[in-house]
This record gives sequence, C-alpha cells and structure tokens, in this order.
Amino acid sequence: MWRVAKDSQTLDLNTSYAYLLWARDFATTSVVAVRDEEVVGFVSGYIRPDAPHTLMVWQVAVDAQQRGHGLAGRMLDHLADTVPGMTTLETTITDDNAASRALFAAFARRRDASHQEADLFVREHFPDEGHEPEVLHRIGPF
Repeated sequence: MWRVAKDSQTLDLNTSYAYLLWARDFATTSVVAVRDEEVVGFVSGYIRPDAPHTLMVWQVAVDAQQRGHGLAGRMLDHLADTVPGMTTLETTITDDNAASRALFAAFARRRDASHQEADLFVREHFPDEGHEPEVLHRIGPF
C-alpha cells in the first residue's frame, strides 16, 4: 500500500508503519487489489464512530500500469457491497483532483445515490503550508 501511495505522486504519503496498521486494524473497511502477488491498488476507509452507517474513504490509489481499467471503481463497489450496514460513503477531495471527483461521481451514479459536496477543511485548518482545501463528498443513502 505504501509503495502504491508513494508512486501515485498525488496522495499525502504516510509512514509505511501507518499503512501496515491500517491493513491490520481496518481490513474490514478497506480493500487491496493484488495482481501477480503484488499490490496494485487499494482503498482505505473506516466507519465513522459518530455515524455507524457511514464509510469514510481515506485514500484510493491504483498503480500507474493498472489505471484506466476501472479498478478503483470496482474496489469502491466491493466495499459498498461488503461493509456491513453501510448506507453512506464520505470522502474528501481537493478541487484540483479531477480523477477522484470523476471516480466518486461515477460511484454515486452506479448506486443511484445523492452526491453532495460541502467545504470541510479550508486552507487555514492545515498547519503545513500549501495544503489545498478538502471538500467533503457525501454519497448516499444507497
């Protein structure tokens, strides 16, 4: 997961330790795609403690050679079909990430679900310089 996130050159990269913990502690709400015994994509997510029917998708990444074949959408569909009790999906996306915006809009269409956007974290919320605002995308119920 760490390698795919690092190679994406777009995701906020966390430590390899964080990805190992995520894979262990949030395996039920995340998915990893493997091809030829190598991780080629993942979606990491968790159930929001104050919203037990909402899956918060933290990161989506697909290896460069696997892009353009619908893998990210299939991973999201898999989670929507397998996470118990999930009726809503949330994620945050920066305005400059057209690929992610298209991915989640297509997911909402496939689920025939409402797709709402609202500012969640503005530039001033981030202590590090240059982090773009994160827009909350809320899809559901489905």
